Amino acid sequence: MAEPVREELSALAAIFCGPDEWEVLSLSETDGAVFRILTKAEGFTDTDIPLQLVFHLPLSYPSCLPGIVVNSKDLTRAQCEIVKEKLLEQAETLLSEPMVHELVLWIQQNLRHILKRPEAGGGSEKCSSAASVTVDDGLWMTLLHLDHMRSKTKYVKTVEKWVSDLRLTGRLMFMGKIILILLQGDRNDIKEYLILQKTCKVDVDSSGKKCKEKMISVLFETKVQTEHKRFLAFEVKEYSSLDELQKEFETTGLKKLFSEFVLRLVK
Repeated sequence: MAEPVREELSALAAIFCGPDEWEVLSLSETDGAVFRILTKAEGFTDTDIPLQLVFHLPLSYPSCLPGIVVNSKDLTRAQCEIVKEKLLEQAETLLSEPMVHELVLWIQQNLRHILKRPEAGGGSEKCSSAASVTVDDGLWMTLLHLDHMRSKTKYVKTVEKWVSDLRLTGRLMFMGKIILILLQGDRNDIKEYLILQKTCKVDVDSSGKKCKEKMISVLFETKVQTEHKRFLAFEVKEYSSLDELQKEFETTGLKKLFSEFVLRLVK
């Protein structure tokens, strides 16, 4: 990772030093840095709106744009997408120089103006599109493993909302203590799902306090092949036996995936 990027990360950690304001999610010599910033910005009703901004700085940053994911409990999915688009437009004016702090300051100063625009006042969620399950180009599949769910009902509802918002399809599968999430959709939407899964308080700990998911693993990721079934919806399913779970994988063209990644979970 380039020294200017390391210096920028160090500066950001010093700036966003309040409780939960800053968290590094991953550092890689091949994929760059991913981190989360929690901040607030004034909305159009003069009240502060909490913003969770996740930045991905690829190896070629700042010569290229950072990846940005915007989330807020006070904004709709459509509004978060508009905020993200405006941040990327602003980032284009800052290419070749460290820009994350500038972008955070900019959204703090301009959020209310963005939300006042007509395009920001639309529906509460992204519109669902059949194209994501009928067009093969760009359709990816990811298999995730969760260690446990303490607050199962709440956890499942949260997962269902995320996949609906991101237009993903697939399965949430329970078999004994095994919990698997199989997702299909646009690769960028799957990546955004993973960021939500790792950064949002989706479960509770042993004392009943809300907590983030710390024990999720990506078992497999691939572009959907011709032999793979295309899921038309996202379903939550319970399986009474390993054979029943195996049959689910076999009927969707994922027999090899089951043998290589799922069977070892029960050994």
